[in-house]
Amino acid sequence: MESGSVTTPFGRRPMTLGMLTSQVTSRDVGAGASVDKWKIYRALCEAKPLLEISDRALTVLNALLSFYPKSELSADNSLVVFPSNAQLSLRCHGMAEQTIRRHMAALVVAGLIIRKDSPNGKRYARKNRQGEINDAYGFSLAPLLARATEIEQLAAKVAADRLYMQTLKERLTLCRRDISKLINAALIEELPGEWLGAQQRFHQILDQLPRVASTRLIASALATLETLREEIIKQLEILIKAQNSSGNDSQNERHIQITESESPFDSEAASEVLVSEFTAVNRSSAVAFDDRMPIPTGTTETPIPRADAPAAIHPLPLSLVLQACPEVRSYGPAGTIKTWQDLIAAGTMVSSMLQISPSAYKDACRVMGPQNAATVLACIFERAGEINSAGGYLRYLTKRAQGGEFAIKPMLMALARAKETRHRPAAPSSKSGSSTSAYGD
Repeated sequence: MESGSVTTPFGRRPMTLGMLTSQVTSRDVGAGASVDKWKIYRALCEAKPLLEISDRALTVLNALLSFYPKSELSADNSLVVFPSNAQLSLRCHGMAEQTIRRHMAALVVAGLIIRKDSPNGKRYARKNRQGEINDAYGFSLAPLLARATEIEQLAAKVAADRLYMQTLKERLTLCRRDISKLINAALIEELPGEWLGAQQRFHQILDQLPRVASTRLIASALATLETLREEIIKQLEILIKAQNSSGNDSQNERHIQITESESPFDSEAASEVLVSEFTAVNRSSAVAFDDRMPIPTGTTETPIPRADAPAAIHPLPLSLVLQACPEVRSYGPAGTIKTWQDLIAAGTMVSSMLQISPSAYKDACRVMGPQNAATVLACIFERAGEINSAGGYLRYLTKRAQGGEFAIKPMLMALARAKETRHRPAAPSSKSGSSTSAYGD
């Protein structure tokens, strides 16, 4: 390793305390010390954020290392390289000489190389008769050898920080997914609790995170979300235990509920009976489903008594809904609808296709329940070509349902009767040439 007095820069470049510190540090390397030059270069690339050096500066340093003839930087050999600007430009992939000088200065300031300028500022080496270098002027790589341990520690810290950030982001993603799906499940099942408030709190926490967040902000948001998730899980566990306790204490009631679930309305035969009943209903029930009549601001009709309101919003058999509204089948999660959950999922997609605002659909679910709201959307979608404003019509039906003045059964009656009329063989035309609309006069 070269030794001697402190080297000052050539020309107008000033001497700085940082340059002096780098030269003093590079002379403290013990005899026989060595390090693989490409290994220390990879560590430098890893520790780049902490050393505050750019990619282009590392490209220049890579070119300088390529001019060092041996694979290891050793204290027993000269660590000075003296390439010309033209050769440096070639090994820096054609980088301009002015750009090379700027990045060289950045490497000197970062304490990764040392300028060893000759008396006239040229880069060259003096050799003896045996061809060995006695003295060389150019750029010394001694700081890389002197700071090898420090650079490797910085690289390890950057790698650990990156792994920690990756772990935080993974945990944040899982926590977000858990909270979102648990709240949606509670809303679909209509479980008691402040689920909308929890959902709003969930979105507020996420909205506070910037697009590029620091480790501290992500860790803080994750801790808050994990607390919210624990609260939701505890609330759901309490509801599950309450339901299990109710089932154990009243097994007769549970038996009665099972008996009721085996109602004839759940069978396909019962669906056919209902469809035949629909064909006998008065045509006025079909007019109630016509969106072309004006939506009244103040109703003058005789309201349905409140005692009938629960029966009006009671869900009908799913098989009957699909029989009257076959168009919605292909919008289920797997291209078909087998359960109420599938119909509710299809209703969400259909509401977007019909350009129904989320608030209108949310109000319909709150007033009618998710199953009935999905049924109404299926009916509206079945007649989408005849309805001018699907969102306004849904709000109108929701308002009527809230006042106990709307029932889903007549709506399905009209659709079932229309389909039966459409598939019925055409009757001979009468002499008067009159015809009757499937949806009433």
